[in-house]
Amino acid sequence: MSDVNKKFDSKKDQLSGKAKEVEGKVTGDRAREAQGKTQSLMGKAKDKLADAEETVKGVVDEAKDKMKKKSDD
Repeated sequence: MSDVNKKFDSKKDQLSGKAKEVEGKVTGDRAREAQGKTQSLMGKAKDKLADAEETVKGVVDEAKDKMKKKSDD
């Protein structure tokens, strides 16, 4: 899954979760509210994971470039 798709998926979960949370609050359905909070938190976690993956990929790519440059010298 591409970085853009991961970000989209995480934002979708956050938005859907927030909607469920509000629905639960309005209807007094605590289970639905909790489900929404959980989904929203999962979306936030996915977002943080995607950020971490991007950071790690950047560090690995940079290290590869340095190794290649040293071997070319």
